[in-house]
Amino acid sequence: MSAGFKRPESVLVVIHTPDLQILLLERAKHPGYWQSVTGSREDGELFLDTAIREVREETGLQIHPEQLRIWPGENIYTIMPEWRHRYAPDVTHNRERVFSLCLPTMCNINTAPDEHRAWRWLPCEEAATACFSASNREAILALNALPPFIAQ
Repeated sequence: MSAGFKRPESVLVVIHTPDLQILLLERAKHPGYWQSVTGSREDGELFLDTAIREVREETGLQIHPEQLRIWPGENIYTIMPEWRHRYAPDVTHNRERVFSLCLPTMCNINTAPDEHRAWRWLPCEEAATACFSASNREAILALNALPPFIAQ
């Protein structure tokens, strides 16, 4: 990717408890925009490594690869106009890989103040409604249909 531009490849990590309490973060520069952990893949980084790094950067949680459930497939979506300037001029779409992380209980987290201004745990349906991103909403609602995941 050209220097100074973000890669149009990202991760979405839905953090939840076994009873489907979902962690949401409010974007610092867009009050009212609630989301799960997200972030762009860096050069030479595997999607799994991106997910681990973004969880650490955005929540302060130190996790291991085997704690993450890797979802099949990927989402392709149009980059919102307000964020298009971060990408090369000819880039209009992003490729997103989805992961989930089941924590035993809700916990306090440490957000990165330049990225997020608040956080909260919400029941599944309420969390999905609060998300501004369609792919984030869909992933949260899909948690109901997934079989239980036990980290190895």
